[in-house]
Amino acid sequence: MKFFPPCMICFSSSQKNDIDNSYDEENNENFRLFTYNELRLATNGFSSSNKIGVGGFGTVYKGRLRDESLVGVKVLSIEIESMRGEREFIAELAALSDIKHDNLVGLRGCCVDGATRYLVYDYMENNNLSHTLLGGEQNRLKFSWETRKHISLGIAQGLSYLHEEPRIVHRDIKASNILLDKNFTPKLGDFGLSKILRENSSHISTRVAGTMGYLAPEYAISGRLTRKSDIYSFGVLLLEIVSGRKVVDFDMEHGEHYLVQKAWEAYKGDELIQLVDSVLETNFPEEEAVRFIKIGLLCVQEHARLRPSMATAIKMLANEIELRDVEISQPGLVSDLMSIKMDHQNLSQSTFSKGSTISFQSPRTSYF
Repeated sequence: MKFFPPCMICFSSSQKNDIDNSYDEENNENFRLFTYNELRLATNGFSSSNKIGVGGFGTVYKGRLRDESLVGVKVLSIEIESMRGEREFIAELAALSDIKHDNLVGLRGCCVDGATRYLVYDYMENNNLSHTLLGGEQNRLKFSWETRKHISLGIAQGLSYLHEEPRIVHRDIKASNILLDKNFTPKLGDFGLSKILRENSSHISTRVAGTMGYLAPEYAISGRLTRKSDIYSFGVLLLEIVSGRKVVDFDMEHGEHYLVQKAWEAYKGDELIQLVDSVLETNFPEEEAVRFIKIGLLCVQEHARLRPSMATAIKMLANEIELRDVEISQPGLVSDLMSIKMDHQNLSQSTFSKGSTISFQSPRTSYF
């Protein structure tokens, strides 16, 4: 028997049909419908002191429920004209409805209150990779090589599960969407842009959405979304984890620096070891670190067909596949917004900066 959580009764039948993964009572016994008052009390009135993150699709607050358990509460406000927020809410429910994996954030429940939607997640004690690992040198000192390896493998395993089991393309893999629990176990979060691949379908044609620096070039240019789009983003993220550097950086003397380009130059000059985060000093296995960078470069190759699957990338990370004779070709790089497939007349008026979330709006075409 198909079963939808109580919050789904708020949607029309056509919206319910957007949820591809149906719920069942056994798998969702811990999913619940929260009231607005419960979440207001849990977050101390959505106090700014409880704010732990702000993303392209909502603000996240730390909350403590009446049973003393900690949660993260994401608040999505609906834009009536574009329905932005509503679609992200539905997409997250669709993606996380009845799937479970150690490297996916746990969805505890939801709340619908007027034009506002709330999603309730397991609380992540160590915030996200962007806030911690990429948040400054003092933060990077907390991440030993073993911790970085643990995080890299966890992200790969979570992404591989999404690609093979529910056939989900995340579409926004980046440092700020990798959450860390108290043991620094990574959890893929923010499924507001995710897409489900239909049976026997290898791609989806869609309006481009994602984050500059992490966008696969073929997707940015054509709008053709595949699993290889996520794999490109994973490659960028892997380079960030090993180097401790952001995907796009800026300084007054040299302007913008693209990590992918810097890694490619280091590869051509046989200087990959120089890319490893300096805070590690000599406390890391050089051969393994270089292998991780090479895997990152394999994942960001310009031609999508040359990128490994996530299952293969995991074997490479675990050193089950030898890389000695593997040829790495030039990476793809999207450094110009004008390269991205867009409808100029219907482009959102928002100003997009490097590293910011990109989303294109059109009265004729929806996100999902």
